[in-house]
Amino acid sequence: MDKKALIIVTGAAGFIGSCMVGYLNRKGYEDLILVDEFDDEEKELNLHGKKYRVRVERDNLFEWVKNEDPPVRFVFHLGARTDTTEFDYSIHEKLNVDYSKKIWEYCSEKNIPLVYASSAATYGSGDLGYSDSHEIVEKLQPLNPYGVSKNEFDKWALKTSRESEPPFWVGLKFFNVYGPNEYHKARMASVIFHSFNQVREKGKVRLFRSHRPDFKDGEQLRDFIYVNDVVAVCYWFMEHVGEHR
Repeated sequence: MDKKALIIVTGAAGFIGSCMVGYLNRKGYEDLILVDEFDDEEKELNLHGKKYRVRVERDNLFEWVKNEDPPVRFVFHLGARTDTTEFDYSIHEKLNVDYSKKIWEYCSEKNIPLVYASSAATYGSGDLGYSDSHEIVEKLQPLNPYGVSKNEFDKWALKTSRESEPPFWVGLKFFNVYGPNEYHKARMASVIFHSFNQVREKGKVRLFRSHRPDFKDGEQLRDFIYVNDVVAVCYWFMEHVGEHR
């Protein structure tokens, strides 16, 4: 894709979003439209030294693109409410379902390819496995409102007619992502982040008690993925989008 291509990144001041911006910069892309809530001073460091064209407040995005009509070539929709301890579903529904639908509809209307962040939280307990098959999406039972909201959007996207979808789209189910720029997430930061700080401060890691008899305390298993691997995959889809259309 042309290095002058205009690209939208939502969640741009957050953990994965800011790493996406940095990755795009390193690949020569600087005409970026960053979308987020930019009033969190802690997250400001995530954008330090990053190059972009403009910042747009999340709640102003759709009015802004309507007025400015920028020639956007690609959208990375990485913004979301990710707090798994927030049990008010209406918050997740507003930010993770309704807002994502608006992103989708904008991309469809303007013929813009889209990569969006789903979540491994959609798989729930994992009783149905972790397949990419579209056949199991309706059957999944997420364990918290965050996972439910992500799965609801996945279901909606799969049901949307071809006439009402972006020219190319993919939803990526990120597992436990760790790496730089997650310091602002406090208790919602990755286990890797917390373990690193515990070792640095106390010389040991505090393990979790197991709630299953087939796993001893501290021997639970998780899949982890480094954030730069996540954004590299997102970037790969953008660079190879022509092969999939």
